[in-house]
Amino acid sequence: MVRPYLPLNALRAFEASARHLSFTRAAIELCVTQAAVSHQVKLLESRLNVTLFKRLPRGLMITAEGEALLPVLRDSFDRMADMLERFEAGHIREVLMIGAVGTFAVGWLLPRLADFQAKYPFIDVRLSTNNNRVDMAAEGLDFAIRFGGGSWHNIEATRLFEAPLSVLCIPEIADRLKTPADLLNETLLRSYRADEWVNWFEAAGIAYPAPLLKGIVFDSSLAMMEAAAQGIGVALAPPLMFSRLLSNGTIRQPFDVHTSMGSYWLTRLKSRPVTPAMQAFSEWLAAAAAQQAAALSPPPAQEALAG
Repeated sequence: MVRPYLPLNALRAFEASARHLSFTRAAIELCVTQAAVSHQVKLLESRLNVTLFKRLPRGLMITAEGEALLPVLRDSFDRMADMLERFEAGHIREVLMIGAVGTFAVGWLLPRLADFQAKYPFIDVRLSTNNNRVDMAAEGLDFAIRFGGGSWHNIEATRLFEAPLSVLCIPEIADRLKTPADLLNETLLRSYRADEWVNWFEAAGIAYPAPLLKGIVFDSSLAMMEAAAQGIGVALAPPLMFSRLLSNGTIRQPFDVHTSMGSYWLTRLKSRPVTPAMQAFSEWLAAAAAQQAAALSPPPAQEALAG
């Protein structure tokens, strides 16, 4: 495509003047004289055969034609500035857009991101969190890290690892929990998955009647664990994601009973081409996840030595 001549100086003069509604302030920003800005705007008006500003005694008022032109120029200049800022020391900085379940982002990914940045200093990670509900296309995400069974429409999913759920609570509550059945006398904090407590009690060998489930329902394990840390009730959450609370004694895990409701997955739209930044992140994450999975696996049983 052969583009027509673009009067860039005139377009910059108009865009700055439209933002400030002043030729004088636009001139200060562009480091030129007020007369030069006014002249460039007049040249643009002549080229387009329209009036872009009404000149008033105390400034400028943009016309309908100027209003139509301004957002296109503002977006174009912003995009050019963003691209130029991505060049550093002879390299282009790539932007990587990641959405992640809040629990995974805070409890597992953030403590490891410094390692990724050290290995790939020219990739800028932009991380957003969610409660496992995400629209990758609408949000412009390269990847989404989700929890579930791994089946999403038009999505390529790579399994990372499981994060089984267990009982977590403050020490004062843990001290009075002698057996899993004692939980029936406590406030049980719940997620939007109604079957989690039922499955945990089954794993503990207790028939727990589902109709008795009541209390606060959370859409985020982070919010649920904050409630548990305040002593509001007992949470059912992945200990792996709250290792810091466990290590500093804020939270305790009174029973070594777990239930698995799914795994964490790295997902991307099948229609989204894989960029070098995406490839680097997926390989780094796969290696880190493999280390995590190995750490969670029980050691192999040793065979008895022959006598």
